[in-house]
Formats: sequence, structure tokens, C-alpha cells
Amino acid sequence: MTKEGMSFSGVEGGSYRPLSEESAERIHETAMRVFEEVGIEVNSDRALDLFRDTDARVDEQNRRVRVPRDMVMNLVSKAPSQVILHGRVKKHDLTLGGSRVYAGTGGTALNVLDRKDGHKRVATLDDLKEIARLVDNLDNIHLFMLPTYPTDVPVEKVDVNRFFAGLDNCRKHVMGGVYTLEGINQVIRMAQIIAGSARKLRERPIISIITCTISPFKIDQLYGDMLVTVARTGVPVVCPAEPLSGSTAPVTLAGTLTVQVVDSLAGVLISQLANPGTPVIFGSVASSTDLRDLKYITGSVETGLLNAAGAQMAQFYKLPFYATGGMTDSNIIDAQSGYESSITNLLCALAGANFIHDAAGLMEFALTMSYEKLVIDNEILGMIMRAVKGIEVNDETLAFDVMKKVGPGGHFVSSKHTRNHMRQEHYMPTLSSREFRERWEEQGSKDTFMRAREQVEEILAKPGRRLPPDVRNTILTRFPEIVG
Repeated sequence: MTKEGMSFSGVEGGSYRPLSEESAERIHETAMRVFEEVGIEVNSDRALDLFRDTDARVDEQNRRVRVPRDMVMNLVSKAPSQVILHGRVKKHDLTLGGSRVYAGTGGTALNVLDRKDGHKRVATLDDLKEIARLVDNLDNIHLFMLPTYPTDVPVEKVDVNRFFAGLDNCRKHVMGGVYTLEGINQVIRMAQIIAGSARKLRERPIISIITCTISPFKIDQLYGDMLVTVARTGVPVVCPAEPLSGSTAPVTLAGTLTVQVVDSLAGVLISQLANPGTPVIFGSVASSTDLRDLKYITGSVETGLLNAAGAQMAQFYKLPFYATGGMTDSNIIDAQSGYESSITNLLCALAGANFIHDAAGLMEFALTMSYEKLVIDNEILGMIMRAVKGIEVNDETLAFDVMKKVGPGGHFVSSKHTRNHMRQEHYMPTLSSREFRERWEEQGSKDTFMRAREQVEEILAKPGRRLPPDVRNTILTRFPEIVG
């Protein structure tokens, strides 16, 4: 949105349907056959224990669990059809479910493009803090998913430092992955302090935690243990899967989508076995493989198709959905970066993906985060949200009385109707240039990247909106692992 205009966050998508109803039903039927006939490998003892007390068939030797379809659907029905992710301030609360659309960061990139010289370097904890402050000021990025890994922090201290950097510098909901079971406990205790108590955190979860399934059909020991641990706290948990078409999934998109459905539903099942009613988010990071050298592709149109179809399947199961879009395989901020980021985000948004993660800032196969791309993607997302909103048709927007008053040959520039609707009806860019060439040259002939860099520096020159001093001091006292 713009400062003057209305917010387009949470706009209803769903107009784009890459799957027919028959196709969605066939994906579902095949996924149920996988659960019943192929099964999932469960390497977590905590998760496997949950299945032992059910109607599932457990092959103890191979740790293979085959789940009857009735049991799958019964557990899916226990999961909430919508999940509210709360911000540190109420205006940033997001209701995920149906076909409402929000966008956010994502990744865990190891590198950043340096703001001063534009060269790639390893990411630090200070980068994460600055990116959090930047996202706090970008209106079309609705959720802060921790996007970089601080290479200057020991692994045993990474979880609590990453989440503190987000919560201390951004008022939006903070989502992230974790690396240790102790890290989960530290992050949740910290969030309870900020929320006011364990009960208040359950009522208004300001954090959510990601646990991953390994494609195809495998629950990792550590991530399975983490999933059970998080589910039992009542904190929202995200269960994404990352099948890669042609390598960890069939090369056909329908086959890849089926793997994604099974893998993510496996996480949903475990969450509901651990704690029925757990707020869980069905998720997809489905993408393509470059079969020339087997590398992960992020900016392909097929990524957009797979995640748009994933949104449709989430609506089929009545589950909130975490999609993937907005990345680019380009090594620089160029035209390729723009069109790849735009097309995947647009397909996801039009399909009604509830939360599009990776929607801003990532480049170079998700290995690198760019401050400038965050700002550019914020502009792209504003236009996308306006497109998803569509055209509202009613007596006021049809404006017949205004047309009748103006008549043939008149104009609408000075009309009160124009003043009332111009900011809500038209997206007002904050980065794009709409000047004639002469004026653009007078202003320094700046391209999009240069204007984005200026906007980054302007935002970061302002003071951040940190946690209240008493809360901040309490956290720093109780968690000596936190760096500054």
C-alpha cells in the first residue's frame, strides 16, 4: 500500500485455478494411495510413538508408516481451517485461510549483497537486524520470515539470536526455522516474555516455527522431534515440503504436486497426533531441477504453477497455505530478476496462496539476499496485490451520476469522485519513475536499482522501533547467548 492509500494485504485471491476440480480430486486420490500403499519413513522416535497408538500400520524394522485414508482425513479435519499470525502490534495481525493473500520474506540465505559496494559477502547478525528494520517499513511485505543465517554466531546460539533480531527490530509477525531442540525452547521462552506469559503467547502468537519434511516421504529425526515439540506448545507450526521436479519428485508437475501434498500432509498429521487442534500451516517449496547439472531452480514459471496448484490443494483440504514465489536465479538485479520474481509471485497470489514466502529480497538460487531487491519486490508486490483485488463494480464505482453531470466532452480531473477514489483505485508507486525523460535526467538519470538503494539508506537512517526497554533488558539478562 501507499501511506495515503488503503492496504491491499489480505485481499481475496483464487481467481486463477491451474487445476480443474477433477484434477484436484485425482491429486488427492493419488496422495491417499501413497499414504496407504507406499507410506512415509519416520525417523523421529517421538513422531513414530504417536503413530504406534493409531490404526496406521507401522513397519518397525524400516520405520515405515502406512496410514489409512480415513485416518489421514480425520486428522486433517482436526487442524484449524484458519490460523491467525499476530504482529507485535495489532495492525500487523494476519488471518491465514481460505484464499486471503499475504506476502513475506524467507530463505535463510548465507550471503548478502553489500549495501556499500554491491559485492556478495557472507551474512552477519547485523545484516539480519537491518533487514528486519527495512521490512518493518515496507508496506507490501506483511510478514517477516527470518531470511538470512548469521555466519558470525555459533550454531548453538543461532536460534535465539535470529528470533531476537527479528522481534527486536520488526513489529510484524516473525516466522523462522530452528536448528536445535534447545533453540526451540529458548525462542518460545523469549516470545512468552515479550507476549506477557505462556497463555498470552498462545492467544496471540507473535512467532511461528518451521519444520520440514524431506522429499520424498521422509520425516527426519531432528525435524520430526522438533515438530512434536512445537505442536505441544500451541505455537503455530509450518510444515513445508520441497520436492524438486525431476530429482526428488517425478519430472511431471502433477507427480511433483502429489509428492508435495503427501509430504506436507505428513507434517499436518504428526502435529494433530501430538496436539489435536494445533495451529498448523500446510506448505510448499516445490520447484524445478536444472537437469543439466541438478541444481535447484527458483525462478521458473513451473515454480509458480506448482505453488499456485498447491494453494488450490490447500483450499481442497481447508488448510492455511504457505507458498513459495518471488525468487530469481539471476546473479544481479536485472530484467531477469524482475520478471522471474513477478511471474511466480503473481501466479501464487492470483491462486489465493495465503502466505507467499520468499516473496521479497532473494536472488541467486536463494543463496543471496539483497537489500535493494527487498525494496524493488515491495513495489512489485504492491502492484500484484492491486491486480489480485480486481475491479470492484457497484453504483459508486460505475459513476453513472458523475458521468451524467460531466456530460460529453467534459473532464473528471476536478471531480470530488476522483478525489475520493484515486488513492484506493490506483496503486501509487513509491519506487517507480513516471517522469518524462527530461525531468528524469534532471533528477540524475537514476535507474531502479539506484532509486532502491537510496530508499534503503533513507529507511535505515531512521531510528528503529525496538522492544520496550524493560522487556528488552529482561530478555538480555535471561539469555546471555544473545549478542547485543
